[in-house]
Amino acid sequence: MSSSCHESGQPAAPMTQLPQVALVGAPNAGKTSVFNALTGLNAKTGNYPGVTVSRFAGTCRVGDRRFAVEDLPGSYGLDPVSLDEQVLVDALDGNGMRAPDALLIVVDATTLRRSLGFVAQVLARGLPSCVVLTFTDELLRRQGAVNVDALSQALGVPVVAVVGHRGHGLAELREQLLDWRDWPTPVIPPPVDPGERDAWVESVLSYAGYRAAQPHGHTRRLDAVLLHPILGTVVFFAVMVLFFQTVFTLAAPLQGGVEAFFGVLSGWVSVHVTNPWLSGLLGDALIGGVGGVLVFLPQIMLLFLLISLLEGVGYMSRAAFLMDRVMGRAGLEGRAFVALLSSFACAIPGIMATRTLPSARDRIATMMAAPLMTCAARLPVYVVLIGLLVDPTATFGPFGLQGLVMFGLYLLGAVSAMLAAWAFKKFGDRRGQPTPFYLEMPPYRLPAPRAVLLAVWGAASSFLRKCSTIIVATTMVLWLLLNLPLHSTEQLQAAGVDTADSAAVSAHVVDHSYAAEVGRLVAPVFDPLGFDWRINVGVLSAQSARETFVATLGQVAAAEDPEEPGDALRAMTYSDGPRAGQPIFTAPTIAALLVYFAFALQCVATVGVIRRETGTWRWPLVAFGYLTVTAWLLAYLARTVTAVFVG
Repeated sequence: MSSSCHESGQPAAPMTQLPQVALVGAPNAGKTSVFNALTGLNAKTGNYPGVTVSRFAGTCRVGDRRFAVEDLPGSYGLDPVSLDEQVLVDALDGNGMRAPDALLIVVDATTLRRSLGFVAQVLARGLPSCVVLTFTDELLRRQGAVNVDALSQALGVPVVAVVGHRGHGLAELREQLLDWRDWPTPVIPPPVDPGERDAWVESVLSYAGYRAAQPHGHTRRLDAVLLHPILGTVVFFAVMVLFFQTVFTLAAPLQGGVEAFFGVLSGWVSVHVTNPWLSGLLGDALIGGVGGVLVFLPQIMLLFLLISLLEGVGYMSRAAFLMDRVMGRAGLEGRAFVALLSSFACAIPGIMATRTLPSARDRIATMMAAPLMTCAARLPVYVVLIGLLVDPTATFGPFGLQGLVMFGLYLLGAVSAMLAAWAFKKFGDRRGQPTPFYLEMPPYRLPAPRAVLLAVWGAASSFLRKCSTIIVATTMVLWLLLNLPLHSTEQLQAAGVDTADSAAVSAHVVDHSYAAEVGRLVAPVFDPLGFDWRINVGVLSAQSARETFVATLGQVAAAEDPEEPGDALRAMTYSDGPRAGQPIFTAPTIAALLVYFAFALQCVATVGVIRRETGTWRWPLVAFGYLTVTAWLLAYLARTVTAVFVG
């Protein structure tokens, strides 16, 4: 029988007219890999609990029949202590939603003894169930063994061995789906008493001829170093330094290629588009604005490539273990680190990952801290500003100084997030008993190339979608604000502008535009930080998305010097006020900008997610208020201190 799967779903949107099959299992059991293989969807996988915090649904076709397949949050049991575990229990009970018709219980063969307790709890509910046994190849490599047929007899339900990322056993699993109504059920349900359940587990293992996998030799030796309280922390910081050195070093030539491509496009527009307004719209708004953001696509892709490799190899769970001690000093637990770690990519999944926290106070404290973690949207801003501040050839010992500054900014975000979490816990309600934190320590594995490529493509496509929607719309509005009102030739000549000099005309129009009026209107707020009206406009536009700050500077620079916009930024001077004629992008101003962007909450989507997760506008307003005030105060401090050191 032929079978095929296709994408057909979104998070929490099952197709209610089809038989509904739910995947359940412990974190890191391979559940999401099986889900992806069955449905063709690209749900994210990771080596620590708290990655899958939403319900994901897709469809699978087997012959002429279709099934709705749902990936539920991972859990070690059915006694919920957190929101995501409660989602699992509610889904099985059908509370407020349609209950699944059948279950695929995904079990890691290398941890079968521990997993059977969860299997017993699920089977006791009486739903048609099939056990999907994963990592059987690894069990054999580590001198373990299990008789799949005997295990099926002992459990009283079908058991299918699969290797999800390689597709082994998936055809048999799809065939099993066809007969889900006829799946056998245990003659005697597994016991619910914990003591009796332990005896039941031992009897099942004995009947199935289970031999536990031997400890992974390489994993044991590596963990002796990587999990050491001192050596492991040193290695962690060394990995992070090399991480950012790599982002700067390897991405530079790729970025140069992208810049050259957009330079060619800009030249083509100036030559072939004769209408000045259309030429400006295409050349300045799209190429100077959006193109100026797309230049940083190589850094974004490289950042997510390295993150995916660290996750795939199993190192991220070790980092979470090490940071659990640090989180404890902030009054939080390791699950909070998982949420904050997710915020390195984007604060939104990090905030959603707080559902794994059992304490409401911990969830609020982590949500308030998550926007401080340096997300990918800050990367283009940091790259531009660091490029203006630090010479690309400057080094500190064997390391490039630009990469070290970038690492320092990421470290600043992480430390600030810890302090913010501590503050919200300190002044909040610290009552309540701590709950156990279970963290999976998988053996070190070579990452699956497909999973890594999908993660990189997902990040790149998300960045491109943002460039084609939010940033395009923002840059179009900015271009209009920067070019209106219209100035006649007579007005330009009366102002002393050489109308034959297009650069002089553009500079005059920009300096007397609606955008300039807006920037000068808020000048009293940002003057102490050294910002001029052009930076003010960029900071205001960044409230929709941080990357638009780069787009704003790209448009202004392209208008003032279309041939060398980078040089235009370095040469940019204050056009009025007491600093008129002085350079704008001095070291104190750049330091203030870097610190401001490190702390300010400049993401409408993040505010919306906090509102959705808390169910009130109180906490998003608190987050926006305290982060904006903190950003201004620390930016002022950074400018003052830098001015003292550089004179």
